[in-house]
Amino acid sequence: MVNRQDDPINYDKTILEKAWHDALTPFEEFVHDEASSGLLLMACAVLALIAANTGLVHFYEALLHTKLSINIGSYRMSHSIHHWINDGLMALFFLMVGLEIKREVLIGELSELRKAILPIAAAIGGMVLPAMIYFSINSSTDASGGWGIPMATDIAFAVGVLALLGNRIPKPLIAFLLALAIVDDLGAVIVIALFYTAEINLLALGFAAFALALLIMINLLGVRKPLPYILIGLLMWLGMMESGIHATLAGVLTALTIPANSRFKAEVFANKINQLISRFKKAEQPERSYLANAEQQAIMQTMENYAHNMESPLQRVEHGIHLWVSFLIVPLFALANAGITVDFSQLGNMILHPVTMGISLGLVIGKVIGVFGFSWLVVKMGWSSLPDKVTMPMIGGVALLAGIGFTMSIFIAGLAFSDQLNYLLNAKVGIILASLISGVLGYLVLSKVTR
Repeated sequence: MVNRQDDPINYDKTILEKAWHDALTPFEEFVHDEASSGLLLMACAVLALIAANTGLVHFYEALLHTKLSINIGSYRMSHSIHHWINDGLMALFFLMVGLEIKREVLIGELSELRKAILPIAAAIGGMVLPAMIYFSINSSTDASGGWGIPMATDIAFAVGVLALLGNRIPKPLIAFLLALAIVDDLGAVIVIALFYTAEINLLALGFAAFALALLIMINLLGVRKPLPYILIGLLMWLGMMESGIHATLAGVLTALTIPANSRFKAEVFANKINQLISRFKKAEQPERSYLANAEQQAIMQTMENYAHNMESPLQRVEHGIHLWVSFLIVPLFALANAGITVDFSQLGNMILHPVTMGISLGLVIGKVIGVFGFSWLVVKMGWSSLPDKVTMPMIGGVALLAGIGFTMSIFIAGLAFSDQLNYLLNAKVGIILASLISGVLGYLVLSKVTR
């Protein structure tokens, strides 16, 4: 039997704590979470398809259409569970998207122009070509408004596929995919704001604008507690809900106002922590437990306060919501939206439908041509260069993975065809089919070129 006091590393450690014993960089933790979330997302999509095509379909649809209401005095907001997931919980997804965009622009792959040109060009190509392919197939129909659907890339799904290849994938290639997907998300947010907005209620929009002005003001005043930003962001979300502009955009706007700077410089922080560590060692009393040593407890609390202030509000919010978004909100979105009832006797006609074809070809072919072609062009022109250990065939594999448009594509499809349920069904078939093909082909290509 092991004496716990003789084993300081494993002393009082739960299984989960042991799993996270090794320190991870923010990049490694992000990739780990996205990979795990992608696998969970796949499982939820499969479960939704099973529920929609078995005897569970009536329970599944009844659950999604169950009404939930919020009453505050005379004010009442009542929506279905499906609506609360898509317009409520997904606002947190877009909050995380906004935080990722801001972080990448400030300190990530998009912070240096020459490095940023490659993923930006790849993302632009990966948005323009699919939209053009879809529009060329559906331009003469009333489904032409769905051109924004094949523009999106699902980060979690794509990184989940990369995770299956393990250490064979160089980190710079993962960073390229993440930067590409984040630019892609920014493009999707702009498209939603400009082209998928209903009639505007100016009074509600004015309330949302007032909330945004408050967010900017508290940022300029130096407020660093995340809570005021979240509370005012919630007010902006309520205004957006009533304005006609999609409420999830409140998440992105809130994220852009959250401070990204630290209180201390790294050198000052390191000196303070080193001083506290020295004091902690001097205060040690071998005959007494750490829990009974008031001075050591106070020093630990001070160290925690310094660490808390060293971390920016943006990091704290992103770290706080990332697991919730990755492992609860996005999987719930998949469960609520991937469940399409398919008449298998009509499956051939559904696949050949212009909406299905436009989305499938846009994601599978348009993404590859756009991402790979634009990447090759900027490298050939000398405007940018490939990341270390990354080759053009690897870019080709990532271009295939960019065709996995699941979460954002389904989200945009719901906006584009909110009152055209037949088109929405075909759109979901096209998204799922294309995402499956892109994921399998991307895995096969990358497994070959990284061998």
